[in-house]
Amino acid sequence: MFSRVANFCRKVLSRDEEAPAEVEEKRLMTVIPRESHTISRKDISENALKVLYRLNKAGFEAYLVGGGVRDLLLGQKPKDFDVTTNATPEEMRKLFRNCRLVGRRFRLAHVMFGPEVIEVATFRGHHQAEDAVVTEVEDRNTSQRAQSGMLLRDNIFGNIEDDAQRRDLTINSLYYSVADFTVRDYVGGLSDLQQGIVRMIGDPELRYREDPVRMLRVVRFAAKLKMSIAPETAEPIPRLASLLRDIPSARLFEESLKLLQAGYGYDTYLLLREYQLFQPLFPTITRNFTELEDSPMERMLLQVLKNTDNRIHNQMRVNPAFLFAAMFWYPQLETAQRIAQESGLTYYDAFALAMNDTLDEACRALAIPKRITTLIRDIWQLQLRISRRQGKRAWKLMEHPKFRAAYDLLALRAEVENSPELLRLTHWWGEFQAAAPPQQKNMMNTLDDEPTARRRTRRPRKRPAGPRRDNSSTSA
Repeated sequence: MFSRVANFCRKVLSRDEEAPAEVEEKRLMTVIPRESHTISRKDISENALKVLYRLNKAGFEAYLVGGGVRDLLLGQKPKDFDVTTNATPEEMRKLFRNCRLVGRRFRLAHVMFGPEVIEVATFRGHHQAEDAVVTEVEDRNTSQRAQSGMLLRDNIFGNIEDDAQRRDLTINSLYYSVADFTVRDYVGGLSDLQQGIVRMIGDPELRYREDPVRMLRVVRFAAKLKMSIAPETAEPIPRLASLLRDIPSARLFEESLKLLQAGYGYDTYLLLREYQLFQPLFPTITRNFTELEDSPMERMLLQVLKNTDNRIHNQMRVNPAFLFAAMFWYPQLETAQRIAQESGLTYYDAFALAMNDTLDEACRALAIPKRITTLIRDIWQLQLRISRRQGKRAWKLMEHPKFRAAYDLLALRAEVENSPELLRLTHWWGEFQAAAPPQQKNMMNTLDDEPTARRRTRRPRKRPAGPRRDNSSTSA
């Protein structure tokens, strides 16, 4: 499907080699006519087309832009469709009743069509020599930088040529017009798409300092599209990776999900480590990396990311709570053992403190929401209970909402550690879940009673004396 575009690119490139230097800027603007590309309106969201047509009818320029155009040219189904226009956010709000304005760093219009949201951005412009000071009117054309060079406010509007230069990657700076069905390329994105190269537009170091998250985007698209990173785009990344610490932790959490839970997490993880981007996101985990990269924690990371990718490719649901529970399991376990040795606390209490310490540090880098950390705690705590199957414990454990996730983590641990004990326990729970009630009862009757006897000697010390003490030993 991409062959027509590739042939067109070769023709354009051959003409460009003969072009004089003074027309260099002009030769970068390439218009691909309808007969030379594979994009069809039938592959574009009807709601995106509605937005494009209404903007054109109202006298505005409007283009489909970014990943949607890139994926259509590659013959893939876009995840979403973004639109860019010369209409300002206020003009968008007047034109669409189902529109709301969002964003502070750069104002965007979200046009709502039920569950589908079409994001519309006004053409971005170039910054002045000295960025303007933010005024009280947020919607004015204003820009503000931090001392590090990071953009704090970016409401500078321009034309389509400016907008193309302001985008991050060449392959994401392609424009499709419903007015004449052409694709426009201002930065050589078609050539990079053909050659499989991820390239930053402009000076990479300056662009990374403006927004350090662009380094994560470079790695993410290289892994997703199985492309190589241009050398000049890759070179500054390890040097500037620490700039990610200046990014709000809530934004980094969202970025971490895009990196690791989009179906190509394994390849992304390898690139994050190669370019030293993993440490700012997961300092707790990075501290436990080994020289041979073969610790149980590192094997767990590889396996859980491979499993997550497989589930996504098979259209199965994934939960970030399970992913993080697996990723942080061994750092948390090591912390629990250290606390137990140093404090003299029971292992259960040390385990609880270790959960707090591990998640607190993780949340300082990534603002993991409480709804997710609560589930992580449940999955971890069930690891302590999952070996206790006597009496009614096995049936009660299976009723826990996160039992299946806890079982999956147990199976991962058994695979990673190759522990006979964990392998037997995993096999037993696998059979127990699939067995009929009479068979389950028989499996319970064949369990060794020794663990129950040991627990009975400890439990009275943990419970206050009272009239219900005698009954409690049979209700665990």
